[in-house]
Amino acid sequence: MIKRVYLLAFAVVPLLAALAQAQTFTILHKFADSPSDGAYPYTGRLALDNKTGTLYGTTYYGGFYDYGIVFSVTTAGTETPLYDFTGGADGGYPFAPVIRDSQGSLYGTAAYGGSGSQGVVFKLSTGGSEAVLHSFAGGTSDGCYPNQGVVMDKKGNLYGTAASCGSHSQGTIFKIDTAGEETILHNFAGGSKDGAHPFWGSMLMDKNGDLYGVTEEGGSSGYGTLYEFGHSGKFSLLHSFAGGSADGCYPFGTPALDGQENLYGTTYVCGAYGFGTVWKVSPSGTETILHNGNYNPGTDCDYYGAGVTFDQKGNLYGLTRGLGGGGDGGCLYELSSSGTLTILHQFTEPPDGEFPWGDEVLLVGDGELFGATYEGGNGPCNFTGCGTVWSYVP
Repeated sequence: MIKRVYLLAFAVVPLLAALAQAQTFTILHKFADSPSDGAYPYTGRLALDNKTGTLYGTTYYGGFYDYGIVFSVTTAGTETPLYDFTGGADGGYPFAPVIRDSQGSLYGTAAYGGSGSQGVVFKLSTGGSEAVLHSFAGGTSDGCYPNQGVVMDKKGNLYGTAASCGSHSQGTIFKIDTAGEETILHNFAGGSKDGAHPFWGSMLMDKNGDLYGVTEEGGSSGYGTLYEFGHSGKFSLLHSFAGGSADGCYPFGTPALDGQENLYGTTYVCGAYGFGTVWKVSPSGTETILHNGNYNPGTDCDYYGAGVTFDQKGNLYGLTRGLGGGGDGGCLYELSSSGTLTILHQFTEPPDGEFPWGDEVLLVGDGELFGATYEGGNGPCNFTGCGTVWSYVP
């Protein structure tokens, strides 16, 4: 089992104008740790205010109480901690990204804390006031430890997953309605016909309200699954990852969906060289391996443990966690629609970022990319730094 260390296309005129003079790759912020700043942003995906170009995210540690923060960063690099988790009833240790509604409120999960000490779903107002929408109770009647983020439907209901607990102790899919009532939609059971333990990223919601996601474990080989939870309430296993050299294993991140209803994503390891895969699954459930990660300095990357996102030409962009590309801290890459992989940036060591975990990059306009790294920068956390927020302009 893999050790559990347990960004969307907009035409944004102000954001593009702010980046017109930027270098190709720019560190926008280096996290400084407690008590004045966050540390260790586990998710690469950032939320965006497409009017101002402000970016939003979470860090797992840091803040006044050292239980993590919600932050904002401008394209000029001005970072503001918006909320410091206390680790108590308000939650603590947020792994996942936040989403933003039309009024500017932010929604997300914290993996621990809450009234049951099993994690929370929270809302953060534009004024910085936090409201706990649900505290997980764990046991067999509720999920626990929500390591993925939430998605919102047109009515304002939230959907997400919990990594563990539930009736089979393998995690749950849940809904939080606008009144704050939770409904368990699915209890993961593991085994050959179900997934188990969803980690990192979020589910994806299509225009019909159907949900798609991945689980780290479960499926016919125990190496993880791709699933659909339809708006009618039907759960379908779309693909069980088989591992070995012919398939990937341990998928992480948010799936991507194209106009023909094909799904795309990555696995952390396995595949032809053992360093993960980029995959496509058709509506009929047929999987195609688009790329096998390989430690081949300068030409490839390894450990593809994050989701992917599309540009308008059908090219995929993503992050790798591992060594690859001749650097020591992962890669930002492009996989063209014809299957050619291009390394856009090699994460090395401070003052650069290192080790991007968890989810896909944010794509804006004609190719501007934004994300975060778990370590790197010049922060005081350790010799590798407390993490960064970065931008890439082609």
